[in-house]
Amino acid sequence: MSDPLLSADGLACVRGGRLVFEGLSFALAPGEALLLRGPNGAGKSSLLRLLAGFLAPGAGALWWHGRPVLADAAEHRARLHLIGHSNAIKGALTVRENLRFAVAIAGAPATLLERALAGFELTALGDVPAAYLSAGQQRRLALARLLAASRPLWLLDEPDAGLDAANRAHLTRAVAAHRAAGGIAVIATHRDLGLAAPQVLELAA
Repeated sequence: MSDPLLSADGLACVRGGRLVFEGLSFALAPGEALLLRGPNGAGKSSLLRLLAGFLAPGAGALWWHGRPVLADAAEHRARLHLIGHSNAIKGALTVRENLRFAVAIAGAPATLLERALAGFELTALGDVPAAYLSAGQQRRLALARLLAASRPLWLLDEPDAGLDAANRAHLTRAVAAHRAAGGIAVIATHRDLGLAAPQVLELAA
């Protein structure tokens, strides 16, 4: 196996004085995926936020390419996409403008924008204000950011929520292409996304 890109050793999370989880360890090499399983309240979302650098671990350590992630949290966030329960889109902007804004914030070239729209069947909706989209369409717009700005680490929290079968297939293909290019993905999901040979981490409530 290649040297790990993202690795964790003995991670613990404490929120509101409550121990959410402890002793979590894993290592992900380029092209690997980790599925987070467990009931609501087990800490899947908290773990994703910890991996993104938005929460400090109560114990343990997290590395990227052998360097401590929290040594430069801003640098770490610049290498990842975090798609949470909130779609984080701007209703007053059109679909295309939302993606253009996300690309500008990421400091990425706009060359992938149209491919990102097509990747989640949004091309025909490009000029529609995001406020008029259905819940499923808004989720697709959030996911299109993954394709519009290339980043090596994807942290996805129930990414298929609100998606129909066709767009769940688009998501599976997007994750597969990301992994084939050497990226890694950590995904909290209750559903079988059809990913090839993922690692699985079970969290208990």
